[in-house]
Amino acid sequence: MSAPSPQSPADAGPDCPPPSSRSGTAPAAGKASTAGKAPAAGLGAAVWAALGIVYVVWGSTYLAIRVVVETMPPLLSGALRFGAAALLLGAGLAVRQGWRALRVTWRQFASAFLVGVLLLVGGNGLVVLAERTVPSGLAALMVASVPLWVVLLRRAFGARTGRTTLAGVLVGLVGLVVLTAPGLTGAVGLSGLLLVVGAAVVWALGSVLAGRLPMPADPFVASVYEMLAGALGALALSFVRGEPGGFDPGAVSAGSWAGLVYLVLFGSIVAFTSYAWLLQRAPLPLVATYAYVNPVVAVFLGWLFLSEALTWPIMVGGAIVVGGVFLVARNER
Repeated sequence: MSAPSPQSPADAGPDCPPPSSRSGTAPAAGKASTAGKAPAAGLGAAVWAALGIVYVVWGSTYLAIRVVVETMPPLLSGALRFGAAALLLGAGLAVRQGWRALRVTWRQFASAFLVGVLLLVGGNGLVVLAERTVPSGLAALMVASVPLWVVLLRRAFGARTGRTTLAGVLVGLVGLVVLTAPGLTGAVGLSGLLLVVGAAVVWALGSVLAGRLPMPADPFVASVYEMLAGALGALALSFVRGEPGGFDPGAVSAGSWAGLVYLVLFGSIVAFTSYAWLLQRAPLPLVATYAYVNPVVAVFLGWLFLSEALTWPIMVGGAIVVGGVFLVARNER
């Protein structure tokens, strides 16, 4: 869930970056207005290049996670990922704007820390744990339901929701039920699938709260503290699980190390920077299309590189979920 994810830079869904917590799931769920932005027809090559980066890189993070957890403890890998990303992003901001750019109030820090824990420890952390047994493509399709949960949580907080939007949510949830069929038939562990569903709900909760709490004004600054919170939270839970005690860096494969570096540099820095830039340069409905393109990319890459099976529940359920998300995004801009 990603993700700094529809969110700060952690990933767009529990596996994306935390799009400053105000990015990732927000566009898909309709958090901002695009009034005054240029029509898509007038967009330049830079916009399409940035959109392509978000499509491919965020979609590929599920594959990278699957490779990382093959030989590396899941939560410890998350702690390393977000700790490194927070350090690099914070250092970059300090070099460009000075250390004062990172100054925030205690309330802003506490809000960003809470959102970071929800997005990166609860959302992303559960996805990482689940991908030990759940195919990366299937996990991505289930995480695509985040905008649906955002709508339901916003409604629980008192937001008014149109009938068409609720219909989209219902369609998406039906697709989610179909996607759990591999767990019911024993093809995939049901516990792993439930972890992904839980990750989507927690990620959605963090995204909703990010719009209600006093967050840092700069999304990049917010992302630094969110990723710091994610790193500390994942590290604490990794000790609870006993991961550091049995961790042998020499036993980690070159592929897992490469996957971790990819997640830090591309998943949590490059893609999020492109995403944040797009929010200022392109119509939000166009940017929000990553919510239904990322799962398709993830499924294709999982099939291509990991030989993950494309069963009928995955194809049909995935199509239904993406269709439901499309209806929600179209009516909740």
